[in-house]
Order: sequence, then structure tokens, then C-alpha cells
Amino acid sequence: MPRGVAIPEIRQQLFSAAERVITRDGVGRLSGRAVTAEAGVATGLLYGHFADFDDFLADYAVDRSFLVSARAAALPERAGTGSVVGNLCEALLATPLTTVRVLAGLLASRPELAGRVRAVLGDEAAGLDAIESAAATYLAAERRLGRVAASAEPAALALALVGVLHHLVLTSDAGSEVRARLRQVVTALVEDVTSAASRDSGSGAGR
Repeated sequence: MPRGVAIPEIRQQLFSAAERVITRDGVGRLSGRAVTAEAGVATGLLYGHFADFDDFLADYAVDRSFLVSARAAALPERAGTGSVVGNLCEALLATPLTTVRVLAGLLASRPELAGRVRAVLGDEAAGLDAIESAAATYLAAERRLGRVAASAEPAALALALVGVLHHLVLTSDAGSEVRARLRQVVTALVEDVTSAASRDSGSGAGR
């Protein structure tokens, strides 16, 4: 990179480089030098945009948590449309799996980052918390509409769904495998409560 040439969107370039380093080498090999080498820029450039490497990681976590939150936010608005399983799967997979995997792994290895994310975005926006919150709100709305059984527990279901997503992205490298297994588990978890709602609705119509 010639000296004095402006680099557009350098922050996002560095964030993407960090994701590639973690994906290839693991969180333990992540460093400022590794990130800038991966991005193909001078080492000092990172410190021209961030106070230190911890500040870089915190900004990465905030940026990616905001992305997850923004993509999950539309889920509650889908209540009453489409299928419950389809809506949940779409929301759980709305963020690129590489980003979800890296963010989840980074927050697990450096839990102090979650506090910095919450300080910026709020208590329900760190990591996958935004998906859990959106899924709980969505399932509660579907329960009110009668598409999910009255006996269902939206918060518990949402926690289970996000727990499955977290496990799959951290233990599987193949995106197609994650998607297939996630749909299978979401169907298994949600089918009973949606079927029960249908049975209850049918019983009510017959009385």
C-alpha cells in the first residue's frame, strides 16, 4: 500500500481480517500484527484508528453485535405470517455464520467484551442475546395469535434455540450442515407447540 493513499472503510477491512485470522488460526493467535498482516496494511494503521488492541476488539464486538441485533429485529414483525419454524430459522441464520462463529467464540474467550458491548448497545444486544430477545418476543406474539400453544414458554424456547445455534456454529465448519441441523432442531422444538395450537383451534371450532 503506497504511503499517503487513503484506504476506504479501513475499520471494516480490519474487522474482516480479524474474522479470517480467528477462523483460520483460532482466537489464541489473534493479535494486532496478525490482523494487519491479514489485511495487507501497515501495523501502525490499526493503532491510528483504535486506542489499543483491546479497543479494536471491543469495537469489533459492538459492530458485529449491532449487525446481529439489526437482522434479528425484524422477527417479531413476522408474527402471523409464514410458518413459525421458517420465520425462526430465517432469523437465526440472518447473520453470516462466520460472523456468528467468530463473535460467539471471541465473547466466550474474552467475556469482558460483553460488558463493553452492553454499555453501548444495551443489555440485550451482546453476542446472540439480541436473537434470543427477538425470538422470545416473536414467540409470545405468535402465542397471542393462537399459532403457538398457550402452554408454550417463549423465553425458554428462545434460550434453547439460541443455545443450539451457539453450539452448532462453534462445533461445525460446514455452513450447509449448520443450516440443516438447525432447521431439524427448530422443527423438533417448535412443532409440538404449533401442533398443539392447531389442535386447540380445531377443538374450539368444533364446540
